[in-house]
Amino acid sequence: MTDQPVRELADIPAVEVISRAAVMLMSSAAEKLGLSDPNPDESPSRDLDEARRVITALAGLVTASLEYLGPHAGPIRDGLQSLQRAFREASAHPDEPGKGPGEKLTGPVY
Repeated sequence: MTDQPVRELADIPAVEVISRAAVMLMSSAAEKLGLSDPNPDESPSRDLDEARRVITALAGLVTASLEYLGPHAGPIRDGLQSLQRAFREASAHPDEPGKGPGEKLTGPVY
């Protein structure tokens, strides 16, 4: 058990809650793309169907909250685009630009 006080959810600013949710979705997508393994193509964690779902959810969160993220917006948006590109590279038959995960919300990623 730690001696650190637990913060009440009501006391946490919205931008922090949104940013934490985005980071969790990014981490999940990276795992499902196999990016934590030295050879992602052979990763037992790779699941592109699941990665598509998480990346699309992240795109929805980012798109809906962009105006509230302030200085966090750029890095979060860059992380999302990196994951969208990684998904395209990992796919045996990549989606057309604008059809990849979350791209109907963010626009095409090349």
